[in-house]
Amino acid sequence: MSDKLEAALEQVLDELGYELVVLERGGGRRRPLLRLRVERHGDRPGRSTMTADDCAHVSRRVMEMLEARKDTANDFVLEVSSPGIERPLVRVADYQRFAGEPVRVRGFGPILGNRKQVDAVLLGLEPDEEEVLLDVDGERVAVPVRAIARANLRYLPLEG
Repeated sequence: MSDKLEAALEQVLDELGYELVVLERGGGRRRPLLRLRVERHGDRPGRSTMTADDCAHVSRRVMEMLEARKDTANDFVLEVSSPGIERPLVRVADYQRFAGEPVRVRGFGPILGNRKQVDAVLLGLEPDEEEVLLDVDGERVAVPVRAIARANLRYLPLEG
């Protein structure tokens, strides 16, 4: 499966009013796996409007598109789900979109002192989009985007 497939998936999802958050490919040659994590355009943390019916609708439409393509095998497993409450931050634009939200950022190596992982409040991006701005315990920290291995929104239950 190619990047053309990802572009085709994004187009179908966009037409339906959804956004591709994560595309995972796996499985084996005999039974490849295609896992899509999608959300509605404009969904915010804690205010997701995705339902099981949405996932089923997206799954049906994606299957139709895949079956019509000549470059995809028909014998695969398709999984469609929401990105979950601790949504991954995948694209550079996600760091601006979710500014103000609590996040967990993991680096390929240390990103703050000797810490490889930090819990922080996302402040956004530097104007050149090369660094992510975080508030870590009241300290403003800039982390190069290329140094981030994984970042997720954090679910913090309300106290009390």
